[in-house]
Amino acid sequence: MGCIGSSHARNEGGARREKIKKPKPWAHTEPITRAQLMNMREEFWDTSPHYGGQREIWDALRAAAEAELTLAQTIIDSAGVIVQGRDLTLCWDERGAKYELPRYVLSEPTNLIREQGQ
Repeated sequence: MGCIGSSHARNEGGARREKIKKPKPWAHTEPITRAQLMNMREEFWDTSPHYGGQREIWDALRAAAEAELTLAQTIIDSAGVIVQGRDLTLCWDERGAKYELPRYVLSEPTNLIREQGQ
């Protein structure tokens, strides 16, 4: 019998699903501004369906990447996404399609240039 307060969830097949977490700190190859980061993110999400997989899963991954962790976990679980490594950088759908997310869509780099007023 399982514990209600367990930190792990189980899917229908009985496999353990770990809770997702924020990616480890990272640095871009060169310092970038928030505007550059946002442009990179928009470009990735606009082109992501061309990498293969289902549009609905890409939409769920974007919503999860832009949400706080608790909501992101709910989105991932509801969409049936299987997360490898816990930080959303490598995911699979229930049909076996692979989804790779770059760190820049999941968190800010440590060398982000802080513009005045931020």
